[in-house]
Amino acid sequence: MRVVGVDPGTKSFDIIGLENGRIRLDLSFPSEVVAEDPGRIVEAIEGFEADLIIGPSGYGLPLKRITDLTERDRFEMTLVRKDELKEIPVLIGLQEMVNEMAEKGMNVWFIPGVIHLPTVPEWRKYNRVDMGTADKMAITVLGIHDQAGRLGVDYDDVSFVLLEVGFGYNYAGAVGGGKIIDGIGGTIFPGPAYVNSGALDGEVAYLMGSVKKWHLFWGGASVIAANGILPPEEFIQRLDEGPFAAAWEAMKDGFVKAVASELAVLGNAEEIILSGRLMRIDALRNDVKDLFEERFGLSTVRQRGLGGMAKEAAQGSAIIADGLAGGEFKDLVEHVEIKGSSGSILDYVRLPLEL
Repeated sequence: MRVVGVDPGTKSFDIIGLENGRIRLDLSFPSEVVAEDPGRIVEAIEGFEADLIIGPSGYGLPLKRITDLTERDRFEMTLVRKDELKEIPVLIGLQEMVNEMAEKGMNVWFIPGVIHLPTVPEWRKYNRVDMGTADKMAITVLGIHDQAGRLGVDYDDVSFVLLEVGFGYNYAGAVGGGKIIDGIGGTIFPGPAYVNSGALDGEVAYLMGSVKKWHLFWGGASVIAANGILPPEEFIQRLDEGPFAAAWEAMKDGFVKAVASELAVLGNAEEIILSGRLMRIDALRNDVKDLFEERFGLSTVRQRGLGGMAKEAAQGSAIIADGLAGGEFKDLVEHVEIKGSSGSILDYVRLPLEL
């Protein structure tokens, strides 16, 4: 059996193909390819001849096959108004990619974000959208697989807080009893990500006059330090400079606040798991590990995953694809209750929206 998981990241678009639970396809495309030639990615996926594919799900949908997508579903995956699409070419490419996969009759499924899961209590969802997009949910599922295998425990005994530090956005999620019970997505994260500003102060939003989609791709640590988006490797090399040191401290402060919040919700955790593009960089990960172990007194480990080049979200999506297809990870997918996902990502908003 062959399956594919896709991660539509801010910096790269990653693909993992599994055959009977083992990696057989491992690709990473710069996100510019999605904007300029989305068909190239579709061809790479099609060539693997997968039985089931987890597509680029964006904010997420209750588990749904591509043939059942409505126009409303397509909007909720990206939450971008049509008049702003031209400002974010990668989102145009993503929509074209979904259209092409549908035209080719590929067996593509779209997966939920954290807010769609029945394991997250309703009262945590009010006036929230970004409790963790579909890729963050997939990363957390990968974390459940990781801890269960590494510690030799049943899914019922898995508990951790996961911090994902990506290029664009941050995320913190809480897992108890092997189930996702809460999440803090990038646009409500209490501190800057590398690109995104994190939680936007309502007064700042008011003074901006209007918030555009591209604003969600701005204001983070790189912007704080250099008023632009630098390669992370250059940012790291300049940490001894005042603005860069301050920006990194601002990021770490957000990490602490987010993890502390999830630990408070969870009550008891076995460990903290670090994931994401920036946590692959030894100097940054070791700094965060030392901070967390001193502050929280918990073992802090790097997410192990399945190996390979593609990022953790693609790996988690591939695991979910395998489980949905009845493969090696069937019990894991059943345990996290993805099939019980429901509702709209906007169901719990009690503020006026202009859609």
